[in-house]
Amino acid sequence: MRPLVFFPNQHTDPVLCVAYTLKTVLTNKNISIRTRRRALECYIEPILMYGCEAWTISKQTQKKLEATEMWFLRRMLRISWTAKKTNDTVLEEAHTTRLLISKIRKRQATFFGHVMRREKLENLVTTGMLEGKRSRGKQREKLIEGLTDWLKAGKSLEAIEATKDRKKWRTMIANAVKQGT
Repeated sequence: MRPLVFFPNQHTDPVLCVAYTLKTVLTNKNISIRTRRRALECYIEPILMYGCEAWTISKQTQKKLEATEMWFLRRMLRISWTAKKTNDTVLEEAHTTRLLISKIRKRQATFFGHVMRREKLENLVTTGMLEGKRSRGKQREKLIEGLTDWLKAGKSLEAIEATKDRKKWRTMIANAVKQGT
């Protein structure tokens, strides 16, 4: 019987599986960097960002996501891991900026606005305003806290009130995307 052949980390990481499949396209020097970047955004980023609307992004998670974004850019540009190039020079060579975190935050903000306008059970769960006792120890970061920091909305209650007015909420998201992370 012939052994099954799997892509690297197929069961644990579908992003690497797709990246391995698209390796010839992403690392091809005959294809422009813009086209390769669009292929990355089309095929790999949706898998990477699946379910990101419900994530709470800690500093550690943000660093990992930024490192993943840079790893893909370095692979596309065929920069060796031993080459001593800073991330800024890699971004200049790729003619791009870091976009992954702002895309995730934008998705989170639009989803949060949608949930808050519905005023159902999801509203209570998302805001974390459930009745009962708090758990012991350091409290977990809530989605609303991360969004208010990103939107620079001040307090979470201000952000919740802003979701009621769609135009105001959309302008807050647009301003936050322009400013970056």
